[in-house]
Amino acid sequence: MNPVFERADFDDPSLAAFLQAHLDDIAPTAPKESRHALDLSELGMPSVRLWVARHRDEVVATGALARLEPGHEELKSMRTVPHLRGRGIARALLDHLIRDATGRGISRISLETGSMDFFAPARRLYAGAGFVECPPFGDYSDDPNSAFMTLVLRDPGAVDSGVSGTPGRIEA
Repeated sequence: MNPVFERADFDDPSLAAFLQAHLDDIAPTAPKESRHALDLSELGMPSVRLWVARHRDEVVATGALARLEPGHEELKSMRTVPHLRGRGIARALLDHLIRDATGRGISRISLETGSMDFFAPARRLYAGAGFVECPPFGDYSDDPNSAFMTLVLRDPGAVDSGVSGTPGRIEA
């Protein structure tokens, strides 16, 4: 399967339904105060870049990058339709998002995901892409329902020599 990745069309009703299914999927996993997924209007903010993966005109996956501070973005709204999970779509989309961030000079991508078993496949996906556990970032605080991870794309303090930092390394 070779999905096509494109920036989200917020006028597409199938996107709204897909994202609502994402919110519905995670609703039973944690108390409301521990759920941090963005809704459609939040994903449409200028500081967020939402991508969709399409296969045969169907939205099959989403992923977003939200600006936290200069050079640091947060991975949000990663979801693949349940019947296509395990086929590499999420990894291909994640790789696409990492390339997008790298191409725009982003030095770090961080994420928050659930700590429960439901989210174990997601945590394995992120670890496989080089993300490592990290402390809470941005406006997050310690929460037993959350796991925090980060990926260093390049050392923001280094002189640009064309060589990127060690992926996954947490800079001091």
